[in-house]
Amino acid sequence: MYGDEKGGPGQSGFTSGPGGWQHMGGDGSSQTFSFSFGGPSGSRFFGGSSFFGFDYNDIFSSFFGGGMNHQGPFGGFSGSSRSQSQSRNSRKSIRAISSDVFKKEISDKGMTWLLLSYTPALQQGKQHYESIIDEVAGLLQGAIKVGRINCETEYSLCKDLGMHPGRALRLFVYSYKRNEKGTLEEYKGDLVAKNVKTFCQDHLPRFSRRLSLNHLDLSSSNLEKYPRVILLSTKKDTPVIWRALSGLYYRRFSFYDAEVHDVSEPAAKQLGVDALPAIIGWLPNGERHILKSGISVKDLKSAIKDLSLLLDSFEKKNKKVASSQASKNQKDSAQRKLPLLTASNSDALCGDKTPVCIIGAFRSSRAREKLESLLSKVSQKSLTRGPNVASGSRDSVSYIFLDATKQPLFLCAFDKSGYKSSDNILVAFKPRKGKFAAFSGDMTVEEVEKFISSVLNGDIQFTKTRQKPVLK
Repeated sequence: MYGDEKGGPGQSGFTSGPGGWQHMGGDGSSQTFSFSFGGPSGSRFFGGSSFFGFDYNDIFSSFFGGGMNHQGPFGGFSGSSRSQSQSRNSRKSIRAISSDVFKKEISDKGMTWLLLSYTPALQQGKQHYESIIDEVAGLLQGAIKVGRINCETEYSLCKDLGMHPGRALRLFVYSYKRNEKGTLEEYKGDLVAKNVKTFCQDHLPRFSRRLSLNHLDLSSSNLEKYPRVILLSTKKDTPVIWRALSGLYYRRFSFYDAEVHDVSEPAAKQLGVDALPAIIGWLPNGERHILKSGISVKDLKSAIKDLSLLLDSFEKKNKKVASSQASKNQKDSAQRKLPLLTASNSDALCGDKTPVCIIGAFRSSRAREKLESLLSKVSQKSLTRGPNVASGSRDSVSYIFLDATKQPLFLCAFDKSGYKSSDNILVAFKPRKGKFAAFSGDMTVEEVEKFISSVLNGDIQFTKTRQKPVLK
């Protein structure tokens, strides 16, 4: 269940060992299993309590490894034969797939499907196919879904997918093994439940990225657009359940996994993990949380169900933090907007204590938007040659706006006409010295950067103002 386990003929159930659980497959006979093993209650959230307001300690009873007492011939399972009537009844659960269902629920939705292609004329062997499909669905319940397509009534769908049965029934897995786009892979092996199960298992999604714990760095909030979670386990390969979840939560989470032999390893200690397996998640702000450690579950279906609850809750937490972070960024952005120069704030924004003011004057809303865009970008950059330039620090420069229609006298200090013919004006002004330099190039980021850089580095000639600038 946990890893990509493949057993030999005649083997069935689970065995335990140093590496965790090992599913030994089955001999193809139709059996069901009741799970009756337990283990230490080492399952815990960070801080010893549930991060999401509900407790998982009773949910997980054996998953991804841990201690298991051998309780019978199946290593903790009790096996029972499935009656023919049960088999017939359960085969009714094989869903009839139409083109609409395929489009809405199967195509590129992240779930692996086992699909039977048939026509009403092909009845020979159909019951055996459905029996095998049903058994595999039971063995991989929660990881795959099953369906059948009548290629007589859904001729166009079967033709488009290349799965028309012709003279014989055909079995396909809708797979994500090769890439993020689903593809149909035909099963051509012996019609034995164990083999079909292995084929389905091999074609489960592989969206989880395998990492080395020694080179693990998922703390950066810029790494992925989705919430990030990593599974730490003793498994050499990505576990089946984690692969199934990576498909179910495709384009909702970024999945990772790593092999850890023991919690005493330095990397595991650094992450704060005290029991394996463990799932760790990162919030958009880079905060790390141990979502669950010492995980154990009863079976594949319950594992996927319960871990889905865990991921759903963490997704909600992520959205809440992301929303809060977005609001903060929006607020910070608003605070970074360049101020408008008036008589009441002139001393603070462009007084004698300010070495140089970069003033963007406008006569229309369109001109203001352009200046705001230009100066907002330029004001975030360092445009000096080096740290020793006296006026080279961004802290010593004031970037401000001026409404030319309301403050004509201010601009007349630089130009006799007050730049009446210009819709937007850019002036560098040194209040203490009463000198200025006017920008005369094209209003582009590159040209404005050159102008301001020349101002800050002393490469431009300043001129004495005609009179003291006046604000009203």
